[in-house]
Amino acid sequence: MAVRIDHTVTSGTFSLDGQTFEVDNNIWVLGDDRECVVVDAPHDVAAILAGVGDRRVVAVLASHAHDDHVRVAPDLAAATGAPVLLHPADRVLWDLVHPDRAPDGELADGQLIEVAGLALRVLHTPGHSPGACSFLAPDLAAVFTGDTLFAGGPGATGRSYSDFDTIIASIRDRLLTLAPETAVHPGHGASTTVGAEAPQLPDWIARGH
Repeated sequence: MAVRIDHTVTSGTFSLDGQTFEVDNNIWVLGDDRECVVVDAPHDVAAILAGVGDRRVVAVLASHAHDDHVRVAPDLAAATGAPVLLHPADRVLWDLVHPDRAPDGELADGQLIEVAGLALRVLHTPGHSPGACSFLAPDLAAVFTGDTLFAGGPGATGRSYSDFDTIIASIRDRLLTLAPETAVHPGHGASTTVGAEAPQLPDWIARGH
């Protein structure tokens, strides 16, 4: 049965450090006609469930715990019976959003998540947040980068719990070492490839963001 990547965009807000911004978020659903994983659970649980359809959700994978990526994660878990998985280093951010509801399990660097006959590998890529993770699907030549790597540069590092040097190290050592043809599917905006982004690294370092 063919494995596919489904994509939905939802709109809402992101709030941190006393500021709130309007944002559009990507939701990535990876699987076949029977089962799937969902990468991030932002603003609208109904939109996510529409993308899932009648498939079994193996897990809800949180790329990180900013509120625009996990706001409806508990609702999605309740609707599907799937566990919400988060890297423990992001628990401080999760607790700002869901102080009374813990994640169901932890993500760890190198962990393999099986779905639809594929092995999805967890890459710990901190910097945008301490527990930020990317999810590599080697068989599909694709990586889901959350807010670590976008078309045109790294994720923002000007707010609490973020660090520019750390995100650059994550991108340089964990993501830009992937095959150039690897598709990069981020948490916001258009997809790109490793090969398209790698030559820009010196420019990102020079500009400092």
